[in-house]
Amino acid sequence: MNNTQKLKIGILGVGNIGKTLARKLAQAGHDVKVANSRGPETIEADTLEFGARAVTTAEAVEGVEVVILSIPLTRLPAIASLLAGVPEETVVIDTSNYYPGRDTQIEAIEAGQVESLWVIEKLGRPIAKAWNAIGADSFARFGTAKGNPNRIAIPIAADRETDREVALALVEDTGFDAFDAGSLADSWRQQPGAPAYCTDPTLAELPDALASAQKERLPKRRDLAWAVLTERFNDITNLNPDPGYFLRLSRILNM
Repeated sequence: MNNTQKLKIGILGVGNIGKTLARKLAQAGHDVKVANSRGPETIEADTLEFGARAVTTAEAVEGVEVVILSIPLTRLPAIASLLAGVPEETVVIDTSNYYPGRDTQIEAIEAGQVESLWVIEKLGRPIAKAWNAIGADSFARFGTAKGNPNRIAIPIAADRETDREVALALVEDTGFDAFDAGSLADSWRQQPGAPAYCTDPTLAELPDALASAQKERLPKRRDLAWAVLTERFNDITNLNPDPGYFLRLSRILNM
């Protein structure tokens, strides 16, 4: 696949990341449908500004080549039945992260299972992992044209080659350098607490950030970041009026 190929894409979830995905991918020329759990009439107009269409969840996964999951990780098992009828060749990309302070605690992940492998187990199908390692503010504001030396890089993990190629191309279409981070078994290197997680590395910096990750240290850093954010902000889904705070915090704790 190359970046000029336009795809039919369904996005489940229009939170901070899902909303920006709908805007950027539609602006890039893709045919984008978006859905949330509350119904298409609740999707805000600015999410649809560049041509994305609000639909039901069932419609979002119907007749598409790519499904992007931008919902909380603990809600993913509940959509397994929705994806059961989606053709095997359809690319499914997961953007979620696990925060036990926010989510229901998941014993398997607490015991060391990689988040992406837990998701595969619950969905019963292959996925790619992308856009999980960039903060919502950076994702919305800092996409740039290819060739910019300061362009932020985003890691992608996948096991199927088609999933990998599509995810890499779509990340580029959202304004960021895409980097092949390897298999899903290694995707813990882009989970919360890792040096590559929400620190906005460039393409030159990202390989070292991924390689320097120490798996046993991630949970402590992740939980410390969560504790700091919840102490500072009443609503951490909205970090305004200091949108750069999470980036600064991530760089201090994770790098």
